[in-house]
Amino acid sequence: MKSLYWRISLTFILVLLLVGVSYIFITARNAQRYFQETTQRLNADISSYLIKEVNPFKDGKVNEEALGTIMHSMMAVNPGIEVYLLSPQGEILSYVVLDQLVKLKAVDLEPIQEFIDSQGAKFILGDDPRNPGSNSVFSASPVYEDGTLLGYVYITLESEKFASISSSLLGSYWLKLTYSSILITLILGLLIGLVLISWLTRHLRKVVHAVEEFKDGNLQARVPQSKSDSDLALLGKTFNDMADTILKNIEELKNVDSLRRELIANVSHDLRNPLAIINGYVETLQIKDEKITPEEKRKYFKIILDSVDKLTKLVGDLFDLSKLESGQMPVKFERMKIQELIHDSSLKYELLAGSKDIQITSSICPNLPPVQVDLYLIDRVIQNLLDNAVKYTPQNGEIELEACTTPGGVMIRVKNSGNGIPQEDIDQIFDRYYKVDKDFKGIEGSGLGLAIVRKILEIHGTHIQLSSDSQTYTEFQFVLPA
Repeated sequence: MKSLYWRISLTFILVLLLVGVSYIFITARNAQRYFQETTQRLNADISSYLIKEVNPFKDGKVNEEALGTIMHSMMAVNPGIEVYLLSPQGEILSYVVLDQLVKLKAVDLEPIQEFIDSQGAKFILGDDPRNPGSNSVFSASPVYEDGTLLGYVYITLESEKFASISSSLLGSYWLKLTYSSILITLILGLLIGLVLISWLTRHLRKVVHAVEEFKDGNLQARVPQSKSDSDLALLGKTFNDMADTILKNIEELKNVDSLRRELIANVSHDLRNPLAIINGYVETLQIKDEKITPEEKRKYFKIILDSVDKLTKLVGDLFDLSKLESGQMPVKFERMKIQELIHDSSLKYELLAGSKDIQITSSICPNLPPVQVDLYLIDRVIQNLLDNAVKYTPQNGEIELEACTTPGGVMIRVKNSGNGIPQEDIDQIFDRYYKVDKDFKGIEGSGLGLAIVRKILEIHGTHIQLSSDSQTYTEFQFVLPA
């Protein structure tokens, strides 16, 4: 009973009952009006006939003898009618009524005048003198003597007894109508409605079934596709899309968790190696302090400092990437010319590149537009790219650093010679925590440098592109918005 089908069905039943009751009421009301209008049309001329046969006034006064004649003739023919003699102002001068229970002293002349003007062709209800506040069908005619209006003959066609009998019969009529045609109509309408509701909600039941299966752990549960454009068919399609998205998110979470475990393993390994080196050489210095020559001490201290620098860089990369991804890295955009930053970065790496006989060539196009960037973060991007380029480039290789105008901004390009990045790694090289195979002589460390580059450029509203033939070159390029 809590299902949508039964809720809709119960609502439909209530609507049918309401419609049925309304139909009975309207039908009975119209039937009563039909009977009243028919009665008035059939007896519209009865008052004029009465005046022709019997003059209710004599010498300007009520003719009591005439009223007696009316009593014996009209009442014998139709005891349901009531005859009233009215003054020109509508006051009741006399009447012919069986039970003598007249409660009004005057009646409204407006309906009477409207009836006379339409000559009985228009359905009009007038006052019922025996039931104040009630209306009745009637017939009326004016009475003249020597051209002077003496009053009106006002005949009601529904007596109190008639109203009582009519009410009783009307109740019986309603009962018969309910138990016959209306009851049958409601039953048939209900059965047809339940079938139609069941047919219309068939897609909803499929959606509910699929949702329950999905809830119970069947992540492959889907709603059968329908060619219909109905709202329920759209609901099914929406659920399928939602389920596909949830499944995709679950797979992504699994991949992230796998990458997280890989990161922990890689970082643990990268931290363990320099720490082991530092620990070994410090112990050596402590144990063999007097036996070690000054030259060996300087060598050991240099190795220790290099390991500390490597640890510092690794920890710094981890913190920076965490801040970038969580949105906690402070970003200060400022208007600047990129030429100076390119020139300074090239000078910083000339010494490191010179140790491998690598030539760094800077090419800056004239009239570069100023860009709106965070100086520290863009400097970090260029340094990371140059650092990787130096590691990739073999002895006597070449690195190109270029900045040129492009539609919408300034394009920065970093290209190095030598073995490129393997094709199977190109699509994943910018993923966070991704690390190229150790056997490949290229990127070292935790694999966070390019992930940091991509995140910084996303903050600046741009993307980095990579091209490499895996044999002779690797090229990174990105555009800084002007």
